[in-house]
Amino acid sequence: MLATLKDVARLAGVSVKTVSNVVNGYSFVKPDNRRRVEEALEATGYRPNLGARNLRRGRTGFIALVLPELSIPYFAELASLVIAAAQEHEWNVLIEQTFGTLAGERSALASLGPHLVDAAILSPEALQVDDFQLSVPSVLLGEHAVDVPISRVGIDNVAAAQAAVRHLISLGHKRIAAIGAHPHRGTAALRLEGYRRALTEASLPFVDDLVVPALNYHRADGAAAMRSLLDLPTPPDAVFCFNDLLAIGAMRAAAERLVRVPADLAVVGFDNNEESVYSSPSLTSIAPDKAAIAHAAVDLLHHRVESGDLLDDVETPFSLQVRESTVAR
Repeated sequence: MLATLKDVARLAGVSVKTVSNVVNGYSFVKPDNRRRVEEALEATGYRPNLGARNLRRGRTGFIALVLPELSIPYFAELASLVIAAAQEHEWNVLIEQTFGTLAGERSALASLGPHLVDAAILSPEALQVDDFQLSVPSVLLGEHAVDVPISRVGIDNVAAAQAAVRHLISLGHKRIAAIGAHPHRGTAALRLEGYRRALTEASLPFVDDLVVPALNYHRADGAAAMRSLLDLPTPPDAVFCFNDLLAIGAMRAAAERLVRVPADLAVVGFDNNEESVYSSPSLTSIAPDKAAIAHAAVDLLHHRVESGDLLDDVETPFSLQVRESTVAR
């Protein structure tokens, strides 16, 4: 039989209300009573009935996490970290996958309501201003081109892309390509801007032929883009890819053409997923602090649910992890 509040109260020699106050974290319980209750909780193995508690508070105990694609390692890793952070607030996480399409994102938002979740963390790519008619408190992940009054968490994508390209320039590369331009992805536009700024500050030209779009951010898209770059009369000597999967695909295409990385072609990715460490050669990549992103998003969401206040955006750190794809070991 599971222990009840009455069982704990009887063992501790206090009222059920005192046990409830300790379980709910209230600070006004007398120290001696708190000690006895905590000892009784441990002795009985009492676990609170979260479902009943949430029902009394008018809560569901769930939050939604709306992401483009779980097959992309960055989002899979981030989802795992959000789940861990949410558990600290006794939240469970429902995950919606939109594939980054306007229809998918609109459908996900339409399904969210206070009957299902207490709040939502959103990573949109195609939504427009009028689409943000949200029925639950929400937080945005990443930078989005649309200006809406919702707290956001993410890195400075312009600065991160600039750091990646500066690294390539510091190694002496002058004909640097970019793979991943996309007309509807806000982060793609920001990373392209960082790429452009790094070239400008180094007095290197921005060459349209060296910027290759990617409809999706998968390995195959990176390989196809790299082949088109290698077919140019003067191929690039370095390439900045807007995520790691594009970079892994690009390195595969280079190997097929007997182009050596990094001797003939330096490659930088973005996201620093686990594959970047174990690829051959290992991949230099921009590393967002994914744990910081997850915790900041959940903490912002919890504050919004509890207080209703809209807090300032949170900018989380990033670093450049230099590996064999740019600097031979």
